[in-house]
Amino acid sequence: MKLFFRRFGNGIPVVVLHGLFGLSDNWVTFGRRLGEHYSVYIPDMRNHGLSPHSNFFDFPALESDLLEMIEEWGTSEMYLIGHSLGGKTAMFFTLHHPETVKKLVVVDISLRKPLVSREHQMLLNAMLSVDFSTIHSRSDVDKQLSTWISSEKLRLFLLKNIYWRDRKTLDWRLNLHAINENLTSIFEGIDDPGSYSGPTLFIRGGMSDYILDSDFIEIESKFPGASVKTIADASHWVHADAPREFYTMVKTFLDL
Repeated sequence: MKLFFRRFGNGIPVVVLHGLFGLSDNWVTFGRRLGEHYSVYIPDMRNHGLSPHSNFFDFPALESDLLEMIEEWGTSEMYLIGHSLGGKTAMFFTLHHPETVKKLVVVDISLRKPLVSREHQMLLNAMLSVDFSTIHSRSDVDKQLSTWISSEKLRLFLLKNIYWRDRKTLDWRLNLHAINENLTSIFEGIDDPGSYSGPTLFIRGGMSDYILDSDFIEIESKFPGASVKTIADASHWVHADAPREFYTMVKTFLDL
């Protein structure tokens, strides 16, 4: 599948994979800044943003998309960064193509099945419940979402996926039905054979439970070159909560 992507800068390729319900636009500030030193590629994953929709939405499909993309660029080696679903995709890809990944950064996700899939199902239900026949503005969408989601910050994150389908009609860019149908499969843990011995950095939010201390043994078994760092005041959306600290942590790791 040919993915839409944004590119910033020149140099060694760095690919950044966003999380579930995210899109490349969420990473533009980070990408532009890192693009002062590297060639940064930020795709919209399938069923997200400006990339095509498909009924197939699992890790093999996401791996295939990434492989097709880097083969098209003619890239034989890259740095790979992934947040949440993007982080799981990055781990899945790296375990299958270790020779392609020079360094790996995984942001606030572990190998195991997360404990919070109910929250994501609630977010999906909230988005699916929006009645666009009564919608005239983004604020109308926000009002309907607010009956499900109390966090304004989370609603604003989801609202970045709204677009004008025509001059009078708003809609979701996300392929919500395909994501909903495949939610169970993308929340499964990654239990693939093999390991990746290259330099790996796991960054977790101190206010998040996606990477627990109990995950370290499994992380080290699959990624023996891994270190885990914590940004204390950050939630699951580490890069948004602590952008400066996050950037410095990633840049320092890539520069080593």
